[in-house]
Amino acid sequence: MHLMIVADGRSPTTRRYIASIRPLGYRVTLVSTFPCAPVDGVEASYVLPVAFGGWAGSQAGAGSANPAQGNRGPRRTVARFRSLFLSLRYLLGPLTIPPYGRRLARMIKNLKPDLVHAMRIPFEGMLADYTPADVPVVVSVWGNDLTLHALGSREMSRLTRRVLRRASGLVADTRRDIRLGRALGFSEDGPGLVIPGSGGIDLKEIERIRFNRIDPLTDFLPAGVPIVVNPRGFRPGSVRNDIFFASIPLVLERNPKVVFVCPAMAGQSEAIQAVQQFNLKNRLYLLPHLPQAHLWDLFVRSTVICSISQHDGTPNSLLEALACDCFPVAGDIESIREWITPGLNGLLVEPTKPSSAAEAILSALDCTDLRRRAVEMNREIIRTRAEVSVVRERISSFYSSIL
Repeated sequence: MHLMIVADGRSPTTRRYIASIRPLGYRVTLVSTFPCAPVDGVEASYVLPVAFGGWAGSQAGAGSANPAQGNRGPRRTVARFRSLFLSLRYLLGPLTIPPYGRRLARMIKNLKPDLVHAMRIPFEGMLADYTPADVPVVVSVWGNDLTLHALGSREMSRLTRRVLRRASGLVADTRRDIRLGRALGFSEDGPGLVIPGSGGIDLKEIERIRFNRIDPLTDFLPAGVPIVVNPRGFRPGSVRNDIFFASIPLVLERNPKVVFVCPAMAGQSEAIQAVQQFNLKNRLYLLPHLPQAHLWDLFVRSTVICSISQHDGTPNSLLEALACDCFPVAGDIESIREWITPGLNGLLVEPTKPSSAAEAILSALDCTDLRRRAVEMNREIIRTRAEVSVVRERISSFYSSIL
């Protein structure tokens, strides 16, 4: 089968998904909406920078075409005014779709893929909506597509509904989003698939890291102290890092030994301001994007993963942390409750209250029995619902059903 993937080629989720399906032997063409570094397992790749993709900041730096550049020129401006840029993208991004959509349609006619898979609705699914009618289109819904981005403007709502009506199949990382997708236009009897967005968790690879430790990038961290990791980066309207930062002084009042570590936040102005505002030097460490293996190594060393979001799907980093026996503290929202039962295999908090987050972190650090029980439950959850070989077979069956 010739599969065309329309996605953000910089994204670790995209890159892991492509890696996970490589054993299926598909021919894969990537159409990236952002300039990106080459992706293993791709036969050919193209860039259609719809919705100002060429101006992107550093949030997906691990797969950027030139990660060494960091935030320069337009990218620095985007990173500094991230929320404003998101609002403008809702208004102006849809205007960029038609010319790129027509280019995509011509590419599809020339390349003749059997199936097009758009790995997000804004703006990849909106771009893939220009696929000729005789080629089936699968659309993936990521965490905020339907609960946040679809509400960003009237045109975003209209285009989201149009994409869902066009879709031959719908993939999501939560059951909630399949339900919402049907309510917004996806066929009631259309095939849906619920899997981790990255294509699954490679438990064998994680085990190799656990027992044959790589040369770590984080040896400068204090030894013998509890580590709380927040790997989510900055996601306006979704992840409440303001609440996370405000909770840290409350935790340190009662447990001054705790260290907080934030990959993908080095050089980000919001994080730097938090260190200064709350006097968190030597307590809050801001790291650059970490290669996947080094991120997993950090999860293995950490006691708690903190992911406080108010709009979300299933964060791949959360599942990876569970596979590394890291105890989850997350925002109390419907999608996360599909994985975490409060008080059993994690703790869920009110995502607007720093005191709620602080109490949960302290409880997790104090209660060894809770963490031990959670480890056993989470290992079984990942093995049965998210392990890469299990997910790969479900993807293969799903694609076959579409064709």
